[in-house]
Amino acid sequence: MSTADYKNPVPSKSQHALMVQQLGLKIISGEFPENEKLPSSAELCEEFQVSRPVSREAIRVLNSKGLTYSRPKVGTVVRPKDEWHLLDPDVLFWLIQSTPENDFFKTLSTVRRVLEPEMAYIAASTATDDDIAQIKKAYDGMEKATSAEEFMQPDIDFHLAIAKATHNDLLAYMSRMLVLPLQQSIQLTSLRPNLQTHSLPRHKAILTAIESKDPLSARLASLVQLDDTNVAYTLIKK
Repeated sequence: MSTADYKNPVPSKSQHALMVQQLGLKIISGEFPENEKLPSSAELCEEFQVSRPVSREAIRVLNSKGLTYSRPKVGTVVRPKDEWHLLDPDVLFWLIQSTPENDFFKTLSTVRRVLEPEMAYIAASTATDDDIAQIKKAYDGMEKATSAEEFMQPDIDFHLAIAKATHNDLLAYMSRMLVLPLQQSIQLTSLRPNLQTHSLPRHKAILTAIESKDPLSARLASLVQLDDTNVAYTLIKK
């Protein structure tokens, strides 16, 4: 998985993708307000130096992501925020880019607090031996990591393995869609000194509870781990 800084996206290689990216960011940042029209097709073609077919395709992509809708003789209009497809990977990426870091972390913390303890609770009841082996494999990778960079991927794998162990396809899908913001959260909190000393015991407690088929302990261990994540963020921002 790439560890690119979410505030500095890799430039797009195509005119079409670059246009989609820049318009998407302008919509999500509020530069193009909700319920307001985008510039006309001719204006967009001139601004981005693209042909009308390229412009039309870019708008089609934005429409498909729930950011805009198009009507004959009206043009393309920005949809209200509550209609955006926030789990679309591009939309989520643009949302992260346009959100102040502190607000982003608080939003993600709330989402994680809703999802992760309950997934740990469910996994403690539903995990097979193979599921537990995958969770343990990810934990072992965290133990073996010699740097914050090496720690990140097995940490993400640990949480994805728990989601998969619920045997709930929707929960597993939502977890995969949240990998990017989770990655950014781990990047932020990994700046705390003695990362493994603090993080490993919290994750070990979750693993042990799932291995022991103890849903209540798994939920509690997950809540403790998330509380520690919030403490880490507070410390590095002091």
